[in-house]
Amino acid sequence: MSLQWAAVATFLYAEIGLILIFCLPFIPPQRWQKIFSFSVWGKIASFWNKAFLTVIVLLIVLFLDAIREVRKYSATPVIEKTSTSKPNAYEHMQMKLFRSQRNLYISGFSLFFWLVLRRLVTLITQLAKEMTQKAVLKKQAENTSEAAKKFMEENERLKQMLKSCGKEEENDLEEENRKLLEEQEKLQMELRKTSDALSKAQTDVITMKVQSDRLSKEYDRLLKEHLDLQDISGKGRKKSL
Repeated sequence: MSLQWAAVATFLYAEIGLILIFCLPFIPPQRWQKIFSFSVWGKIASFWNKAFLTVIVLLIVLFLDAIREVRKYSATPVIEKTSTSKPNAYEHMQMKLFRSQRNLYISGFSLFFWLVLRRLVTLITQLAKEMTQKAVLKKQAENTSEAAKKFMEENERLKQMLKSCGKEEENDLEEENRKLLEEQEKLQMELRKTSDALSKAQTDVITMKVQSDRLSKEYDRLLKEHLDLQDISGKGRKKSL
């Protein structure tokens, strides 16, 4: 294996390792969000898009070159094994074809996993933000409920005081009671708004989770296909040897 294809294969193994780490169920998205928010990532953020596009261009060039090599050796007339003039020509041609196919798989899966890795990081970041927002909205809803309950208890206490007070203070207490009722209505309205926002956040989190599950299933299928292709390529190499 030449130096460039060894580098591409190493890059492919590194991508598979990162995707497996990102799919670990015991590491929550909030933990990844904290890791992604380190200051070192902010320093290299300006170069990230350029590096991402550069890697894509390089992998596309290598992928097209591998396709050209496969077509080249596949279109070459087959040399019989029993040829007396060139006894090793058949084995040499099959070795060339196997290497070109191997390079095609390596570059193709490297390009695909690079795009999957970028999308996976984006989904994890969005999911972490939605879960954080959900926790904040839930806390706000609990605080609003407690405040509404407190005002209702205060209202009941004032009603009891109104019954025991004379006519003189009745008007003032009614005015205060009216203000408390208005405040209670405002709090209830805020509670409904907060509950609606919480429901929307929960729906978004469920959607992100479904997308993440689909992406994990697609990755498992592609990884299994990649392993099957590697087994087929290994068997083909053994046969050619």
